[in-house]
Amino acid sequence: MSAEQRLAAALSDAAWTIAVSGGVDSMTLATLAHRRRPGTVRMVHATSPAVPSEARRRVEDHAAAEGWRLDVVDAGEFADANYRANPHNRCYFCKSRLYGAVDAVLAASGGGPVASGTNTDDLGDVRPGLAAAAERGVRHPFVEASIDKAGVRALAAANGLEFAALPAQPCLASRVETGIAIEPADMAFIDALETRLRELAGGSAAVRVRLRAAGAAVETDCAEARWPALEALAADACHAARRPFLGVERYRMGSAFKRPAG
Repeated sequence: MSAEQRLAAALSDAAWTIAVSGGVDSMTLATLAHRRRPGTVRMVHATSPAVPSEARRRVEDHAAAEGWRLDVVDAGEFADANYRANPHNRCYFCKSRLYGAVDAVLAASGGGPVASGTNTDDLGDVRPGLAAAAERGVRHPFVEASIDKAGVRALAAANGLEFAALPAQPCLASRVETGIAIEPADMAFIDALETRLRELAGGSAAVRVRLRAAGAAVETDCAEARWPALEALAADACHAARRPFLGVERYRMGSAFKRPAG
């Protein structure tokens, strides 16, 4: 069977409720599930200071264009001291809040089993949020259909989805080095600066504003010829915010995450 046929089989037994973050995985899953059974699938998007404003707009715009049944909720993770302390398993506390908020929506107005956009590549990474998903009985249709990230992008492209090549854009809290407290003001700073930096780096480039104990750094995989412009913009923003600026560096995925000792 093709990847699309395997996914259709994984989605065949229920009218789903899909947690949509705004990334290519969950957006593709939600779109294909909705197109397969219009009116029977509901989407839940959680907003918080850690959700990039661009991701929120993408979800809302696409929901309107596709006719999704969309609920926007506040997952409330910033009320959780465990989350804000930013331990190595911060994502567990975030996802616990997220899926708790989704369950509250379902308790109030009904809906099918909850699904995430997790793909098979995610299973080989450190993902504390998967433990929270397992506790809540969340299913992962891409995993059930044996589809990896490249497969998700291929499905998106084959179905004419404009975000098929969208660079990964995890939550803004992932920019903060493990052990440094997560603050709403820092999320707003990162979001605003990354939005401006992406315009200079090019739409397909990865750009991360990393917050470390010594200050803020920019990581990117764009051409080095563009780095001086990025550096000037970031330096000015950090100066205005009274933050030390550490310079522009080559992008390293997950570099803010520090594994626990042992």
